[in-house]
Amino acid sequence: MSDSPLVQLSDLTVDFDGRFTCREVNWAIESDQHWLICGANGSGKSAMAAIIAGFGHVESGAMDIVPERVGLVSFEAQAELIEAERRKDDADILDVISEGTPVSEIIAATCVDPELADRLTFEFGLDGLLDRAFRKLSTGESRKVMLIRALTSDPQLLVLDEPFAGLDSRSSAALGRHLVDVAETVPIVIVLNRVDQRPDFITHVGLVVDGRLSEQIEVTDTAALGEVMQLVHLQASDLDVPPPDPDSKLPDLVPGEPLVRLTSAAIRYGETVIFEDLNWTISPGEHWQVSGPNGSGKTALLSLITGDHPQCYVNDLVVFGFQRGSGESIWQIKQFIGYVSTALQWEYTVGISLRNVIISGFYDSIGLYNKYTDRQREIAHEWLAVLGMQDRADQRFGEQSYGDQRLLLIARAMVKHPPLLILDEPCLGLDEVNRQKVLALVEIICGGSETTVLYVSHDTADRIRGMDHNLMLGDSLRSA
Repeated sequence: MSDSPLVQLSDLTVDFDGRFTCREVNWAIESDQHWLICGANGSGKSAMAAIIAGFGHVESGAMDIVPERVGLVSFEAQAELIEAERRKDDADILDVISEGTPVSEIIAATCVDPELADRLTFEFGLDGLLDRAFRKLSTGESRKVMLIRALTSDPQLLVLDEPFAGLDSRSSAALGRHLVDVAETVPIVIVLNRVDQRPDFITHVGLVVDGRLSEQIEVTDTAALGEVMQLVHLQASDLDVPPPDPDSKLPDLVPGEPLVRLTSAAIRYGETVIFEDLNWTISPGEHWQVSGPNGSGKTALLSLITGDHPQCYVNDLVVFGFQRGSGESIWQIKQFIGYVSTALQWEYTVGISLRNVIISGFYDSIGLYNKYTDRQREIAHEWLAVLGMQDRADQRFGEQSYGDQRLLLIARAMVKHPPLLILDEPCLGLDEVNRQKVLALVEIICGGSETTVLYVSHDTADRIRGMDHNLMLGDSLRSA
């Protein structure tokens, strides 16, 4: 390892034309390191890579980049080169239609290793396209040209943003082989959405969350690496909520009726008023985030809805079509609710497998005491696949990390597809990676099921895509 890093970013904030900002980035890249940058779509992975390639406007902090030659491959750089070719046509004052710069000249413009360029051109299947205008290539073909330019420019640092995107299998294999050779002498930073494409030479992984490099781990730290890989899996956009069991179908609700309606609701203990004059309606498909400081009545409000608070009978409260206090049983209410809280996790101490934890949700039990069906077992395995735990089905619940236990309990609550899923401070006690895993799972549920989600948190920073309704408890009640 060198005495000083190849790249050093210190408390760096960089703006990209007002479209995105990376904030408070602290990152050192040594000459013998190879980094994988991962994160959700829109998290700022590409922006993070662009910073070390010299792009963006530095607003604060310090940046020291030693390499003079940085080989960059990115969608933005690809588009910029194509646009430069189009501008050449616009600048032509002659009444002649330009054919554009041929591929051979585009490659030669930065190439210092013609022999390598010839080999890569053949392996990427571009040898028959050298005379074609660069701007007339397909997206995949122009991406190959960008790769050849970067790899043959004698780079001191390679920055590759989704280098395998748009490549056919032959070209992907050729690129993978060549990167293994390059990694022996050149540090590489690679951005990937599909972390299963992670090359074996990667030494470090950086997780980007909301424009911040929130985690930096060595791949030798297998526990931390597993947590990050699971998070990236949950943040994948193609994950679907497993379907319900048709044989465990809940009774139908009255069409057009709200799930919950409170009118001038209040909770008082003697002269102490927790809240009052609360008018609130939760309609099917409206995902709500309830926030407020400690003591503002969040948990008390939930217990009104679930029927666990004695004052639910002295309030004007309609839940799932039942006017509270009209002779309904608490189980008629609870069958329509999935519930997750820290208290539930403390209570769930039975020593059963992950599979059976999820199956227990069909029976609303802590532990599993019923004979389950083959379909229920299949659904449990589908949920484990969503969570990235399919290889742990037979492991014990108590052996899992605190964060993974929370994910399993959310899956348990969702397995029946209840009309209302209540998550009471689901991120409480979790570190940043596990907090992000919970938020990612909630986003999957909000976007891929008919279950209405009620998410309760004192932390207004827990913003969830698809959750557009907010109720703030405190000195003055606000809803939107």
